[in-house]
Amino acid sequence: QVQLVESGGGLVQAGGTLRLSCAPSGIIFSIRDMGWYRQAPGKQRELVATITRSGSANYVDSVKGRFTISRDNAKNTVYLQMTSLKPEDTAVYYCNADGVIRGRGRDVVWGQGTQVTVSS
Repeated sequence: QVQLVESGGGLVQAGGTLRLSCAPSGIIFSIRDMGWYRQAPGKQRELVATITRSGSANYVDSVKGRFTISRDNAKNTVYLQMTSLKPEDTAVYYCNADGVIRGRGRDVVWGQGTQVTVSS
């Protein structure tokens, strides 16, 4: 079953930097929007950033100016560059992609998540 695979999470001190990557485990065609979400313990999953195929990006207010989303359409990969990290950024980060999967049609595919922990 095709899914997305995140990497790049880890433990970092406040003020530090991490770069997350997300790529499909199989073939996904015609990917439109891609995005990053996060879920902290005891909280609902929230949108962090999205990016269209043409590169137009949107961010939740709490990460504007600190996080940058980008993508490589040739590799169907999306990235999240995170700088000036804060303890409140601690969460499991998930990526998703709106694409076409053989046998499933157009669907939103998710990854399993990668843990980001920011220590104070």
